[in-house]
Amino acid sequence: MTASALEGRALPACNIDLFDDTHLENPYPNYKLLRDAGPVAHLPDLNITVLARYKAIRYALDNWQTFSSGDGVSLNDLLNKAWTGTLIATDPPYHSALRAVLNERVSPRQIRKLTEDIEAKAEQLVDELVERGSFDVITDCAYQFVPPIILDLIGFPKEGSENLLAWAEQIFNVNGPDNNKKMQEAVPSLTKMFEWLEKDCTKERVKPGGFAATIHEAAERGDIRPESVVPLMAGYSIPGTDTTIGLIGSAIYLFANNPDQWQRFCENPDELMRPALAEVLRMESPVQWFARVLKQDYDADGVVVPAGSRVLLLFGAGNRDERHFSNPDHFDISRNPMDHLAFGGGIHGCPGQHLAQLQVSSLLKALARRVKRFEITDMPRRTLNNTTRAFFNLPIAVF
Repeated sequence: MTASALEGRALPACNIDLFDDTHLENPYPNYKLLRDAGPVAHLPDLNITVLARYKAIRYALDNWQTFSSGDGVSLNDLLNKAWTGTLIATDPPYHSALRAVLNERVSPRQIRKLTEDIEAKAEQLVDELVERGSFDVITDCAYQFVPPIILDLIGFPKEGSENLLAWAEQIFNVNGPDNNKKMQEAVPSLTKMFEWLEKDCTKERVKPGGFAATIHEAAERGDIRPESVVPLMAGYSIPGTDTTIGLIGSAIYLFANNPDQWQRFCENPDELMRPALAEVLRMESPVQWFARVLKQDYDADGVVVPAGSRVLLLFGAGNRDERHFSNPDHFDISRNPMDHLAFGGGIHGCPGQHLAQLQVSSLLKALARRVKRFEITDMPRRTLNNTTRAFFNLPIAVF
């Protein structure tokens, strides 16, 4: 849809660059401008429609027949082609077959079996960090905790897997538009990752009983197409690593800046864990957006967006929508926003969300037993990524 067409429907274009470093550092002022513009907004530089209000995003997530993922969820053809055959970029009926394969390993029942082991790892790491007195939440905590768990569960061969973390961040940069510098610089990482998965993560080389082996076995049985094996392995390992690291950083940052909330949490972590995690996810969505393609016209309060349009669902904006959440910029662990958008929703809800929440909750529980307060000791730096919201570093002291 062109800007003039939208203007003819009394919806002015919004000259906002969602991939500018200033925006990536703090997207929330722009998100408010987009929400206030109307039920849909148009970005003329990208010639793309965006949904920034909670109600509209929730509707899109719940109506995959109109808002399709089958043509890709990125803003460029390169990544959309690479993700072909993954859960995130497939609609029913094939989506159901892919989901069934992953559910063998990531359903709540299966993830609960990992609780004791992951909590023990969290206890050991937190003991070491608290004894030091100060540490970096990202490099000393999240990096040491998340990748080893993911790699062990997936069962990738050790050689080459050390690149997974760097690839994970870069793949989310490839999500951006074609003319974006971060996108262009990240393309080699995408190529290297897919080459490694294809050549080094064959059925013979992955760990028996791991997630990767389950995917290979499903292809052998004919449950999924052979060409889905590599993108499906990528589609689980990459989001499961980078976004969980981002969530850990956001949780500690929010609690450090809201010591009253940490004190409340420490008084009853078992009861407050779920609402606290939900509030962190609402405040700082690890994935800020994904795209959809309209399969039929979409009427947004009289503004018609035509079929074939690519539409951005701004999860980070919807989670701060004052039309749905009262005082949305305030961090309140008693809010209990279980309807947040951070994991998407509908049939495309994040399959790894239960594992991510188990990892983060295990760390928070261990910290709550030992730490009365956090103090940020130096200015943290954010990782300016086209899709995700995370910290590059977050130095803290614990007391």
